[in-house]
Amino acid sequence: MRTLSLTTLRELIRLSLPMVVSQGAFAVMVFTDRWFLAQIDAVHVASAMGGGVAAFFSMSLFIGLISYANALVAQYHGAGQMQRCPRVVTQGVIIAVCALPLLALIGIGMGQAFPHLGHDPLQVPLERAYYYTLMAGSFFQLIKICLASYFVGIGRTQVVMAVNIAGICLNIPLTWTLIFGRMGMPELGIVGAALGTIVAQFLVIGLYLTIYFHRQHRLRFAVMDSFVLDKGVMRRYLRLGTPSALESFMNTATFNIFLLMFQGYGVVQGASMAIVFNWDMLSFVPMMGLSIGVMTLIGRFVGAEDMERANQVISSGFILALSYSGLLALLFLIFRVELVEVFATDDAYFDEIRTLAPMMMIGLCTYMMADAVILIASGVLRGAGDTRWIMFTSTSLHWLMLVAQYFVIVRWKMDPLVSWWVFVAMLLTISTAYAVRLYRGRWRHPERLARVMQE
Repeated sequence: MRTLSLTTLRELIRLSLPMVVSQGAFAVMVFTDRWFLAQIDAVHVASAMGGGVAAFFSMSLFIGLISYANALVAQYHGAGQMQRCPRVVTQGVIIAVCALPLLALIGIGMGQAFPHLGHDPLQVPLERAYYYTLMAGSFFQLIKICLASYFVGIGRTQVVMAVNIAGICLNIPLTWTLIFGRMGMPELGIVGAALGTIVAQFLVIGLYLTIYFHRQHRLRFAVMDSFVLDKGVMRRYLRLGTPSALESFMNTATFNIFLLMFQGYGVVQGASMAIVFNWDMLSFVPMMGLSIGVMTLIGRFVGAEDMERANQVISSGFILALSYSGLLALLFLIFRVELVEVFATDDAYFDEIRTLAPMMMIGLCTYMMADAVILIASGVLRGAGDTRWIMFTSTSLHWLMLVAQYFVIVRWKMDPLVSWWVFVAMLLTISTAYAVRLYRGRWRHPERLARVMQE
């Protein structure tokens, strides 16, 4: 059985490259938003980090569930059941509509929690304003994710890339005008950064729907017959997607709590973390595109019962991810001081940031290749429907990290770098667990894969 194939490697690159570009474009959008806010002061940078992570946490349960449409569509596509593919989209929209009351309640509750998180008093109103604005567009975020997951699942990643680039091209200049009040726009500061994101979502959804209802696509996939509650598809969606959703929610919860505890050290530490994670995104987010490509192809070959090609996808994914992350880690290590200086501000905080952030960059360089292993292995396991194991393993390790962080930060009041290295150690542990699961191969047993395909 061949485990490496140039044909499969090229197919993975062809499918993943548009997603890498698409995810990279998203990273550029967040990066530029933070850079624009850094022109105001370090407090705005830290507030955007806190409010943005809180918004993602509030939506993470539904994002994790709805985004599993990618694997479901790929499995149906691989099995030749084309008419089932758009039915996944309909079930995703139904889930998003049902999520609206819960999103509203979560938004109100989380918004009221900011004053009690121990942050600098200057951050709290900025975090809350940024958070509320993002949550106002949460439903449209879910619809966008559902449509994007569908197009990736059927292998049309070029569509996702083109649409997302169009959204970024609108978002960046619009955000600039809204933050600073240029070209006749009101000066909205941090709220303008969030509004630019929401307005760009409308354009993205409109472009997706235009392609979705195009005659050729509409006829090939029987789109007009898909607007029904399909109990079989919905059962699979909930059975396989719920563990993925719970994992996303629980992991985001632990990361969010860790972030909030870390920001309790002060503005310097919060801004240092925001700067490091901005550079982390340039590694992590494009590799998420590769992970999505791996999950799509694994789902397709599981549906087609072609495990030889699945093995080739795994090898190809690791070659690409480890090569990219290794090179970037080396560059980040060499130029860590210069990379921090990109976010230099004129306020009094940056002298301390200039000392702390480069040391945290060393931790980033340490875990970047672990991130590569996690993303490729999780893409394989999700594509094969092994979502329960991922949920239990990942959430357990994240919560163990959080308990350790509680003692390090709250009880023992240790140095911020100790907390940072605990976080790094967790990622190294997760990557080892995922690699072992992948190597042992229980997820690929024929009877397990048969159950995955059952409705």
